[in-house]
Amino acid sequence: MGKVLVFAEQSHGNLKRSSIELLQAAAKSGNTVVAVVFGSHAGDVTAAAAQNGANEVHVVKDASLDSYNPELFTANIVSVVEKVQPSILLASASSTGRDLFPRVAARLNTGIASDCTELNISGDNVTATKPMYSGKCFAKANFENSSVKIVLMRANQLPVAPADTSKSANVVEQAAVKPDLKTLIKEIVKGASEKLDLTEANIIVSGGRGLKDAANFKVLHDLADVLGATVGASRAVVDAGWVGHGMQVGQTGKTVAPTLYIAVGISGAIQHLAGMSGSKVIVAINNDANAPIFQKATYGIVGDALEIVPKLTEEFKKALHH
Repeated sequence: MGKVLVFAEQSHGNLKRSSIELLQAAAKSGNTVVAVVFGSHAGDVTAAAAQNGANEVHVVKDASLDSYNPELFTANIVSVVEKVQPSILLASASSTGRDLFPRVAARLNTGIASDCTELNISGDNVTATKPMYSGKCFAKANFENSSVKIVLMRANQLPVAPADTSKSANVVEQAAVKPDLKTLIKEIVKGASEKLDLTEANIIVSGGRGLKDAANFKVLHDLADVLGATVGASRAVVDAGWVGHGMQVGQTGKTVAPTLYIAVGISGAIQHLAGMSGSKVIVAINNDANAPIFQKATYGIVGDALEIVPKLTEEFKKALHH
């Protein structure tokens, strides 16, 4: 069997769920699974990587890799690939992954399939399914004449089993490659939210124009606080300046696949549906019974969101905090 290299993303010493999905999927293939982790906290996640399927973990523990720099990350991934010689490379189709791996593929002169929703690994071969045309059809991508087959998977698409705490992995510490950089990261200014990013969130409460006013997003934040959810938005309210672009779900925003997606005052334009149709359960709240969102919804409530959402929040409080 060959080797599968997984680019494991971590945040403050915790493996991201999307990376756990990839490690477990790689482990099921029967190949040798090698994880690579960057940053000064990289050493903190070696046990978690092993418990989720890694046989070997390459740790590039360097503070210069704490913040994403395209040139630096590309040089270091290419360096790890040259050492490990994997036949398959898996990464999350996160904002980092989508920016980084086309560069890596160009450097390695190899093929890449991005934004995939299904993964099938058989020996050295991999087939991935990816949606096209806003999810109207699906393409199966496979690789020919690719030294390394690179697949970027959407988060929340693959099952996650409990970690096997009896497993350990061989840890390889590697020095960072430091090329001459054309760009330097001076500072990263974080938003105020401590909630999970939309692409990683298990529960999302999203708002649209039906909320009538930016101030009314407060009712969504109240509901999200009770559910432990992340708040999203439609493009219309982002364009209107009610919320920041980081909250936008849809074709020109973030593609999400939570277990529960609550769409409040969102009519359901095709571009929005393309970004959230992978959600397991969709609840739509809208005062227009003919809104397209109801075609996709598992459950629908027709009525005034500003009356319904606070009532839902109260009921969830009672149910969840007994």
